[in-house]
Formats: sequence, structure tokens, C-alpha cells
Amino acid sequence: MDLTSIFSAVQTASKSLNKITDSQINDVLLCLADEAEKQTDYILAENQKDLDKMEKSNPMYDRLMLTKERIAGIASDIRNVATLPSPLGKTLKEVNRPNGLNLKRVSVPIGVVGIIYEARPNVSFDVFSICFKSGNACILKGGTDAYNSNAAIINIIHSILKKKGLDENIVALLPAGREATGELLNAVGYVDMIIPRGSAGLINFVRANAKVPVIETGAGVCHTYIDEECDLQIGADAIFNGKTRRPSVCNTLDCVLINEHRLKDLPFLCKQLATKEVIIYADEQSYKALEGNYPANLLEHATAEHFGLEFLSLRMSIRTVSDINGALDHIAQYSSKHSEAIISSNEQNIALFDQMVDAACVYTNTSTAWTDGAQFGLGAEIGISTQKMHARGPMALEELTTYKWIIKGNGQVRS
Repeated sequence: MDLTSIFSAVQTASKSLNKITDSQINDVLLCLADEAEKQTDYILAENQKDLDKMEKSNPMYDRLMLTKERIAGIASDIRNVATLPSPLGKTLKEVNRPNGLNLKRVSVPIGVVGIIYEARPNVSFDVFSICFKSGNACILKGGTDAYNSNAAIINIIHSILKKKGLDENIVALLPAGREATGELLNAVGYVDMIIPRGSAGLINFVRANAKVPVIETGAGVCHTYIDEECDLQIGADAIFNGKTRRPSVCNTLDCVLINEHRLKDLPFLCKQLATKEVIIYADEQSYKALEGNYPANLLEHATAEHFGLEFLSLRMSIRTVSDINGALDHIAQYSSKHSEAIISSNEQNIALFDQMVDAACVYTNTSTAWTDGAQFGLGAEIGISTQKMHARGPMALEELTTYKWIIKGNGQVRS
């Protein structure tokens, strides 16, 4: 499969974005939001074709499913992006040198961004809106499971771009299948950055095979540590919200670390989970604390494989630690550097947790479910970067820019 013609067309289209004003961009986004809602029945019909091929028991089913309410939410997110200030053309730094040269560091688009993602068709809208707002063209490689949904969404986007007299190649959807993924990962000279959004398996595959620079997003192995000194109600609510709000997304809680002095309170901390039939894999100490106090059919003994695992479902593990240092050691070993939380009223322990935990987002006395670009006031996001180069945390508008130096002189020459 040779996709060079697609890559070339998108690269050419990316240059045309330099001439589009922010008001034009916002107009396109607002029209797209309206059209998405008008085309709800069409989107849902195509989405149903994908859903019909997936078992409802599959953890990805909820991610794949679109509803009228979710499409309305997507449209609202697109309108929100249109209200955000442009991240482009900002003077990030300015220096006047003794020789009279004026230097400015100015924010500019990355260029062509390739996104590889799994069964989440809402990402197609999110990626386009945030890339377009930040002056980037994008090449989308969605999962085979969501191809009909993604194709419908891209058709709608293309119709709006055409209506506004813009190059439809500002966004392209690649064919289903691994061959297209391999081509995208090797599109050196056409694609400036690849962002994989999905499971650890997807991210590891992209990292191992890409020749184009990669920013890793998506995989989240998230912990919440219950300290000896803490508000138990806050802990119970943080655990319940973190685990059950949307179990299939990357900011979901996967493992509770419980201070051994709080084992007697574990039944209270886990009580709400039973209402959602959350399966708990507990180590020996926490199993004894929960035995008889949590439904037997939902309680199992933990094995080594249950730690460091992103469940993406209504399952979680519990491990007992002697103190905060034990929690820090566990997180250092098993964390994916996404989101980690401490529930504590001990300021020294909170400060130590903030200092020592190596993650994009570190929380105190709240749920890991907050890791989201919109919740951070950044608008829609492409994903959560778990690495340290270029960007970390929600990949929003500013994170989709780079910069260049603009130098003004008056005849200076260097000796």
C-alpha cells in the first residue's frame, strides 16, 4: 500500500493553513459543531455498524459507542475550542542584543500531526478541532473497529471545509489495517509528529516502529494512596469516582494503596464499589480486611499480574503498604506516569508525595478522573502525554505548537 499521495496532499494543505485567520478557523469550527448535531442520525447509523461487530462485554464497547447525548457533548466541545485564544503568533521571548539585533521566539504550528488511535470515534472530532485551531493539518489512523464511524465524521468535516472554500486535505483518514499504520510511522519528510492514543500495546508498537518523532499518550496505570492520616469520606468518594465514572478511559483508577493502619477502614472505603459490581483483586492483608465485608463473588486474591495493569473495566487491585514510602516505591515501580493521587491530611506526606511521584498529574484529596484537557480549562485535548519531552499532561492547543526565532537586524555582520 502506497499512501505517499495522501501524505503529500496533507503536507501541502498544512502550508495553506498559515494564511487562514483565527476568525476563519472559528467560523469553520462553529459550522462543524452545528453540522455534527444536524447529522446525528447519520453518525449514529454508521456507528451502529461498528457496534454490531463488537461484543457488548468488550471493555472497548463503551469507548466505541456514540449516543445523541455524546454527539451533543462533542459539538459543545468544538464550540468551546472556537472560543479559546489562538496559540499561534505569540511572542514567547524577546531579546535585544548589544549589537542591535532583535530576537523574538514566536509560537508556530507543528505542521502535520499523525494520530493513531483505537475504538474512540469522538477522537476524530477532537483531533481535527484542536489541530485546526492550532494551525496543524492532521492524518488520522483510527482502529478498524471504528472505521465506519470515523469515515462518517471525516465526511462531515470535509463537507464543511469544502463549503468554506478550504482544502479538504487539511484532514485525512487512512484506510483500516496495520499496513496503513506502518506507512504513517515511516512517513519521514511528510509527517512532523506522531501521537498514539490508546492502550500500552499500541503505544509500545508505535514507539518501537516509528521513524517519525513520537509523543506518547493514553496508557494510564493510576494509583490512589490512602494515607494513615486522612478523611475517609474523601477517600471513599475518590476511589468510587476514579474507578467507576468511565472505567474504559485512561485516567481511571487501577490500584488502591492502603496504609496498613487503615485496613480496618477498607470495607467503608470500598462499600460504594459493590453497587457497580467492581471486582477487587486484593493482596493477603486487604483480602482479610474485606472478607465478609464485600461481596464474595466480587473479591479475589491478587497475583503479581494484577499490579501495574491498566484494567479499562470495572476491576481494580488493592495492595497494603506500611507507610508512604511503601506507596512511593510501589508507584515508582508500576506507574505509567499518567495520574497518581494521595488521600491525606498530613501536610508533610502530601509534600513528599508531590515531590517524589514522577507523573504528568499528581493529585491530593481528589480523584484521578480529573485528568482531562477540558477539565483543566484547556479545551479539547488529543491525549495525555506521559513523557517529558516537549509536552506533559493534556495535549491541548499550546502543546500542539512549537516555535521559531525571528531575528531583525540593520546591516549587522558577524566577524
